[in-house]
This record gives sequence, C-alpha cells and structure tokens, in this order.
Amino acid sequence: MIELDNVAYSYGGGELLSEISLKLTPGSFHFLTGPSGAGKTTFLKLCYGALVPTAGHVRLFETDVRSMSRDDTALVRRRVGVVHQDCQFLDHLSVEENIALPLTVAGHDTLQELNNLRELMKWVGLQSRSQALPPELSGGERQRAALARAVIMSPDVILADEPTGNIDWEMSQRLLQLLVELNRMGKTIMVATHDMNLIRAAKHHVQARVLRISNRRLQLAGADL
Repeated sequence: MIELDNVAYSYGGGELLSEISLKLTPGSFHFLTGPSGAGKTTFLKLCYGALVPTAGHVRLFETDVRSMSRDDTALVRRRVGVVHQDCQFLDHLSVEENIALPLTVAGHDTLQELNNLRELMKWVGLQSRSQALPPELSGGERQRAALARAVIMSPDVILADEPTGNIDWEMSQRLLQLLVELNRMGKTIMVATHDMNLIRAAKHHVQARVLRISNRRLQLAGADL
C-alpha cells in the first residue's frame, strides 16, 4: 500500500531522514515515536505524497510518487485519510459541513451521502454538535471532527499526527478506541505520538508495531514498551 525504499529527506541544507525503508501492509497498525524535531511529521508527509524524497523511492499503491500526475495524487489522497496535528477547519462552516468537505471537493452528492455522514457523526460522538461552528468545539471534539473528516471518503490508510497532543487522557482513550475500531474494519493505521501511555494502552486492544525515529533513521522500538 505504502512503501518507502531507502528514503532520505533533506531540509534547509541538512538531512532530516536517512536510509528509511518500510512497508505499510493492509490492516496493520503502527505507532511512530521519536523526540520533537526528529521528523515524524515529515515522515508522514512522505507517506501520503505531500513531500517527495530527496533520495530513494516512495510508492503509494504501487506507483512511485515521482511519476504521479496531479490527478494521480488527488486519487491517492482519497485513499489516505490524514489527521493533521493542528486540525484546521473553516470557521464559518458548521462541524457537519467541515466533515463533509472532502465529499464536496470530490464532487459527491452530499445529500445522497447524508445518512453516512450522520452515522459517522454519531460514531465519533458529535451528533449533538453537528451545527456548531469550529471555534465552539473543545480540543477533544476538534480531534474527533478531524478524524471524521479524514475517514469520510472511506480511505484504506489513516495517518494521524499527534492526535492526542492537546487533549486529556479520557479523550485520548476515546480517540484511540475509534482508531482501533477502524483497524478492525481493515484500515491501515499509523499514529505519530510521543505519548508512551497511549501506546501501552493500545497493547490491550490491538497488535501494533512501534517505530522510532532516532538519529535520522527508523528503528523498530524495543519490546518493553
């Protein structure tokens, strides 16, 4: 699905990532750890084609990102849902309209998709907040809305960048449970996080590999996590 082969990425004259190889297989669950500034966000951007490696190859659904046209990239983005660290919304649109935006952009009939949209809102526990505006949401509600927006197109892969960074433990657990449920539905999940407690909690629900970026390279973290 997503394959990195001896990938490096340089930024501002310095190498941020080096000699990284990884295959994200269908239905797998990965955590990505590492200190701030190690390159976790850059790594995720390489995984969905927002960045092109300075060396090596990234293949998304068997196509090398260097050979992808703009249309190819747009189609790939529908198959990869991304929960960004800062989860930006359009503040003049309701939560429901923000979550439906990928459908609108893709030219889907939002009215036809309304039942699916309402089911999704219920699943993330936001049905009572559907008409609220983004500034009215709590941190946890924003993260759940961001997850709903990322999965509205039923992608094969979900990449989440520090999704629990600004929310309390109880809400972190709720978000983790939603990601575990998506994984049980066959979705491939990668979560970038510095929260070791979240990773330990996940071990009770899902078989996850823990990857760590250290000294520009990707390593399989120790089994003691």
